[in-house]
Amino acid sequence: MDNKENITWKDIKYFSKKEFECKDGSRACKMNMHFVKRLDEIREEFGKMIITSGYRTPSWNLKIGGVPNSAHTKGLAADVLCETSSKRFKLVKIAIEKGIRRIGIGKDFIHLDMDRSKPWRTMWTYYKKK
Repeated sequence: MDNKENITWKDIKYFSKKEFECKDGSRACKMNMHFVKRLDEIREEFGKMIITSGYRTPSWNLKIGGVPNSAHTKGLAADVLCETSSKRFKLVKIAIEKGIRRIGIGKDFIHLDMDRSKPWRTMWTYYKKK
């Protein structure tokens, strides 16, 4: 990410700020705009993407069971609705091609993040062990 470039919501073609607002009702949205620009590039190739979780306030993250120090609280993560295996494959492939190196696979969503303070080049699932 070229952090020298000043990116604003006006530079984002496919997403609106509202899509990334915290779901706690506060309308807080402290997204890293370089990350949002990367998501915009992914969407250009992938097609419509529905953000199910973008920015989270620390209190909301705690309330919904998010991990401490979540990339969502730094504006460096987003969960994207992804309900079929073919869409999961396509989204993960494009995300990797576009430089995303932290990916979580859920039952009906893909977590994408660019938090460099966390392990890099990693992929995990949210499925519970039996």
